[in-house]
Amino acid sequence: MELFLDVLGETLVDTAKMLPFLFLAYLLIEYIEHRHGERIEALLAGGGRWGAVPGAVLGCVPQCGFSAIASNFYSSRVITLGTLMAVYLATSDEAIPLLVSMPAYWDKLAVLMVIKVVYAIVVGFVLDFVLRGVLPKSLRGGYTGHADEEGKPAPIWKAALRHTLEIFVFIFAFSLVFGLIVEGVGEDVFADLLGSMGFFQPVVAALVGLIPNCAASVLLTQLYVEGALRFSSLVAGLCTGAGVGLAVLWRTNPSWKQNLFITGLTWGAGAFLGVAMQVVVAVFA
Repeated sequence: MELFLDVLGETLVDTAKMLPFLFLAYLLIEYIEHRHGERIEALLAGGGRWGAVPGAVLGCVPQCGFSAIASNFYSSRVITLGTLMAVYLATSDEAIPLLVSMPAYWDKLAVLMVIKVVYAIVVGFVLDFVLRGVLPKSLRGGYTGHADEEGKPAPIWKAALRHTLEIFVFIFAFSLVFGLIVEGVGEDVFADLLGSMGFFQPVVAALVGLIPNCAASVLLTQLYVEGALRFSSLVAGLCTGAGVGLAVLWRTNPSWKQNLFITGLTWGAGAFLGVAMQVVVAVFA
């Protein structure tokens, strides 16, 4: 019971910190959905597929909220699939503050961020330019030349408040369950599991990173600092660690096929990069 109360308190505090940010984000989203006139249409149509660059840069901001905003923008057909993936792959959540607090790891942090941003932009461009004609529109989703124009009778602030509370409950419930699992099982179990994976450690780390909770990035960073995780595995896990972005995507985007595809694509992109880094290290070591 004491464990449950401790995890409950921590989860409530951590999730409550997101409320103001989420509310402001939904205000912006509702504004775009209500008032995307000809100027916004022209802006999106002319530069929508270049959104991977600002998406990757903004994804570096060390918090869980921007991936949630990107998921909502994608669900509302405001941004492209490439922009969404750029945000997801660049997001690192709490890993940045943790490594910043350790001067001995500043060089690793710099390398980490450069790799993630460059990789996020490359993947975004490949999806929006190279594979744009290959992926079916029903699977690609996102912005395809016009944003959704569904009018909502409710005032913007009311719609934003409703969405904020819905997502808050969803994130809180998931975070509570994940927190109980981590505290109940213990970090040692995760460390032993990852340590036994050998060359395929990045693949498993990428799966851990998929967990839609900021605690996943904290866990991966701690395991790396303690020597239980290789740098390539840390990169793989933090590339897939899009915070609550995937949870919000599954909650707001009606197409389960798109959601499943994006989830698998996120994992595949992170795992591929981690394994590729290990191959390069093995060849040149």
